[in-house]
Amino acid sequence: MKSDLNNLMTERNIDALIVTGSSHANPILYYLVNGANVGEVTTVIKKRDEAPVIFANSMERDEAAKSGLQVVDRNTFDPLKLLNEEQGDQLRAKARLVGAMLDSLNVKRGRVAVYGREEQGAALALWNMVMKMNPAIEIVGEFANTIFDLARQTKDADEVTRIRSVAERTMQVVDQTWNFLASHRAKDNVLVKEDELALTVGDVKKKIRQWSMELNIEHPDDFIFAIGRDAGVPHSRGTDADVIALGKTIVLDIFPSEAGGGYFFDFTRTWCVGYAPPEVEKIYNDVLEVFNIATDSMQANAPCSRYAAMTNDFFESRGYATLRKDSKTTEGYVHSLGHGVGLDVHESPSLRDYEGNKDTLKPGVVITVEPGLYYPDKGFGVRIEDYLWVNPKTGVVETIGEFKKDLVIPLKQ
Repeated sequence: MKSDLNNLMTERNIDALIVTGSSHANPILYYLVNGANVGEVTTVIKKRDEAPVIFANSMERDEAAKSGLQVVDRNTFDPLKLLNEEQGDQLRAKARLVGAMLDSLNVKRGRVAVYGREEQGAALALWNMVMKMNPAIEIVGEFANTIFDLARQTKDADEVTRIRSVAERTMQVVDQTWNFLASHRAKDNVLVKEDELALTVGDVKKKIRQWSMELNIEHPDDFIFAIGRDAGVPHSRGTDADVIALGKTIVLDIFPSEAGGGYFFDFTRTWCVGYAPPEVEKIYNDVLEVFNIATDSMQANAPCSRYAAMTNDFFESRGYATLRKDSKTTEGYVHSLGHGVGLDVHESPSLRDYEGNKDTLKPGVVITVEPGLYYPDKGFGVRIEDYLWVNPKTGVVETIGEFKKDLVIPLKQ
């Protein structure tokens, strides 16, 4: 949670944090400015034990003020004057501007960690120049398990309320999708529309987008509605021209966010319309069994790797290939058990089975649990995914976003 930032900065000997870029598609800055809508020239600086300060374009001062934080007009530092003094050298002028911002907050020395969205080459040049012009300041970067990764693992009450709202609307879309498929008539083993043309993946996706828009959720990273062989490759989005055939597995993996940016939800179901072939039914039941074993045994503060190893053990005991057993396999169990979700679809903690994974189910953590088995050459794949929250008051692992786990969608006509 944000309340953890100061302690994390102390633990890592960080005197200040700098986050740059707009709040759009920039989760760390969005997080720090409480979702305020600010543009690409924004810089946010947080000193240890002090509230963040936003250095914003004057045209965005009212939007920045919605953050509830102190807002400083970056024109106070006269960027044009700095550029003229540097005879048009944009790098030196920008480095001087950053130095002036730090100086205004009395950050004259120490370790300053940097984050945000910048082109990598430009960022490297900028931070090197900042250090050259301010020798008492050390610019540092973090790789994996950053201060923000750890703070964002756990969600406060307001964050969970927003996530629940996205979940409720997503469940409406999932229910509409189920009913839409069930309402169609089958002809020659394929669902058909009123005009007798085959219902396609593209037709269903169009409906999902329409229902989502009506419910004010959006899909910045798209979503998965895949049938047959596509369902057997975990991140295949689905081919619009594919028809909805009876007995073929459909993987619906939907991970929308609040409209305009914000918190994500993540959820998957596998369906067969009309009936399920025996082989698919068996594999589905095994995936559902290990899903229930893992989720039923989850406890607050337990190591995440425990449940990942448990899942590998289960699948291997049933004769399925796993990445743990064969790192090159493209069939069987070919991904991790789950991950954190928040302002990114994929956040920490990681439910992976590897040496050195120290992630735990801290109270307040939200995660996905999504075991699956995949057989593209056989034309099917199965995945089941729910979104879970470790309630910090009770320590109980709760499901956010409830929907039935029936494999077969029976036709109504």
